Amino acid sequence: MPITQYLERNAKEWPDDVALVELNPSVSLPKLTTWREYELIEPARTDKYREEITWKVFDEKANRVANYLITRGIRPGEKVGILLMNCLSWLPIYFGILKAGAVAVPLNFRYAADEIEYCVNLADIRVLIFGDEFIGRVEEIVPNIGAGRLLLYFGQSCPTFAENFIFQTSNYSSKAPDVKITDDDYAAIYFSSGTTGFPKAILHKHRALMHSCQVEQHHHGQTRKDVFLCIPPLYHTGAKMHWFGSLISGSRAVLLRGTKPRDILHAVSEERCTIVWLLVPWAQDILDALDRGELKLEDYNLEQWRLMHIGAQPVPPSMIRHWKEYFPHHLYDTNYGLSESLGPGCVHLGVENIDKVGAIGVPGFGWEAKIVDENRKEQKKGQVGELAVRGPSVMIEYYKDPKATEEVLSEDGWLYTGDMAKQDEDGFYYLVDRKKDVIISGGENIYPVQIEDFLHTYDAVKDVAVIGLPDKRLGEISAAVIEVKDGYTCNEKQINEYCMKLPRYKRPVRIIFADVPRNATGKIEKPKLREMYGGAFLVAAENEVTD
Repeated sequence: MPITQYLERNAKEWPDDVALVELNPSVSLPKLTTWREYELIEPARTDKYREEITWKVFDEKANRVANYLITRGIRPGEKVGILLMNCLSWLPIYFGILKAGAVAVPLNFRYAADEIEYCVNLADIRVLIFGDEFIGRVEEIVPNIGAGRLLLYFGQSCPTFAENFIFQTSNYSSKAPDVKITDDDYAAIYFSSGTTGFPKAILHKHRALMHSCQVEQHHHGQTRKDVFLCIPPLYHTGAKMHWFGSLISGSRAVLLRGTKPRDILHAVSEERCTIVWLLVPWAQDILDALDRGELKLEDYNLEQWRLMHIGAQPVPPSMIRHWKEYFPHHLYDTNYGLSESLGPGCVHLGVENIDKVGAIGVPGFGWEAKIVDENRKEQKKGQVGELAVRGPSVMIEYYKDPKATEEVLSEDGWLYTGDMAKQDEDGFYYLVDRKKDVIISGGENIYPVQIEDFLHTYDAVKDVAVIGLPDKRLGEISAAVIEVKDGYTCNEKQINEYCMKLPRYKRPVRIIFADVPRNATGKIEKPKLREMYGGAFLVAAENEVTD
């Protein structure tokens, strides 16, 4: 059944229970107190620290959006784009699009104007709903996207080139529209991370969304008593599919508009959160703040916090061991996935497998996995190859790109992920690196993740990215871009001495001290680093030769 039926069930069975809470620390962070002391305030405002809506209001808002879109001529299968920061209305808008029978197309809020234009045209978006932060970017491309498209502004002062979305939808019926939706209908288009050029449009059906709900609850056991803290952007499959555990269980979720350690612990404490999904940088920031004494666990009510899980990128085992020193009672899970598999869970560690930290885990609920060589022949355990997955949430296609679809999707349903991995004797999968990020130096394959995991064990290292740089003699050499923790000092000699523990071919040839850029989903932007440093080092190498 479509996931919209879960929303309708929740609105009927628990109409007055809180479904969503939004916390906005940029407004003000109150002193420690209980969440019940906050007054219930009107949704769709941005000048308050805390807002909430019930399941009944959630469903009614979604129905108004659906009825409005239908009245404006949007038919089943047509595409509606969402270009909004995380807010209390994001999910009701998303579900309103689905209830209209349309296809929801979330857009990355970091996109530049040309990327927004590209995605709008590629996905055949008929309606674009955008927020205040994007007025300038959308206005810039109106001449190229305005014809035949409805531009809807979500905010207080509507620009002249758009219509006021909030005013329009408030006048429509809160009753469910008479639109029949089946599991085989198209539901959503998500875009790939776009770290190697313009992103691809990934098409999914309703059955994939439903399976993601089931995967999330099966893995993490959400009940009505759980409270999920959601920090990552909702346009990405990771955040939304983890929230699906709250949808299927009818439990509360908290949308936190902030990533500072104090904001996170305050939200967990005040909202009594039981499940928190973090990205590696945020978990590391919390640990660093605790190490420095800037945060003290005794200042917060955290006894109810039962599960911390991480996804979106390789997780340094040393960080999880450190985490367990502060939070020994926490269950822990690693979630692996990609937008082509509709987010996390196609492979996951499992809370019962803490002894296997470092692995991404085993095939998730309803999923299969295997390792293949360059000819897509299955590899034996212990051999490095490309990870392939198969299950109910594999994409239908890269929309309007049959060639790219054929490259990664086989006729029998296997999705070839582009991630290099290996399987141990117990059946657990370990990420080695992205296929495109493997460094080939003098004919030797170097897997950056292995070096990154090692360097993460050095006390002064906050974050690290290992990339390949061009070299006239070896083809490529390895370079470690190191971000140093606040309050620490570190130099090249210290890093080189520490790396003597590595085999010679794995030792970074270049050490660069700089910030490690990550995108909104926590993935290291290695193409950006290669662009920043590759040319400079090639010139330097040429000068060394001529000198």
